[in-house]
Amino acid sequence: WLDCCSGVDSFHFSWRRPVVLWSQKDTMKFLSSKQLGFLCLGLFTLTILLGNWVVSNVGLVCQPNGPCLILVWPGIMAPSGVLLAGFALVLRDALQNLLGKRWTIVAIVAGAILSAFLAPSEIVLGSTLAFFFSELADFLVYTPLREKHLTLAIILSGLVGSVLDSLIFLSLAFGSLDFVVGQVIGKFWMSLLGGIVIYMWRARQDRLLLMRVAR
Repeated sequence: WLDCCSGVDSFHFSWRRPVVLWSQKDTMKFLSSKQLGFLCLGLFTLTILLGNWVVSNVGLVCQPNGPCLILVWPGIMAPSGVLLAGFALVLRDALQNLLGKRWTIVAIVAGAILSAFLAPSEIVLGSTLAFFFSELADFLVYTPLREKHLTLAIILSGLVGSVLDSLIFLSLAFGSLDFVVGQVIGKFWMSLLGGIVIYMWRARQDRLLLMRVAR
């Protein structure tokens, strides 16, 4: 998305090209998009492994026959797995950019299966369906937006995915939508944070590439 001509051949930058890391000694190191993609895939899998356990075991308050809760806004609580679920949506976006649509769909299906096997019996249906449909919704919203508005695509797709995830998970796993507002807020924070990080990362990559050309 960055085209630059200054006495050299024009070039096009996107975050699927090798990532440029500038060391203190002005040396150039390259990390391939595939390596970054598999790192995101590993983290994506880790959120599934941890999420189902955290929601039932970690929080400021753990309710009998209900989720453990954390504070996501003054006076508003949400199930503790909310931040990991929001992080998973951001990682899915990164995975699609780095490894492509096929790997993304494979990761979504595999993640749903993994969630079905790992979730406690009382929340297995809600956890599995919420994961699958929220990640799929995130994919469908993110795909047409990412080429022109990457940061906006991350935030909007994360918001849509978080609303769907919250409605399905809370209604099926706990039979109540009492914490749906907190769920959406908590996941939105992660989507917003992901959008900001990507924006800053791309801006930094632009500066490094321009410095490289200037040399």
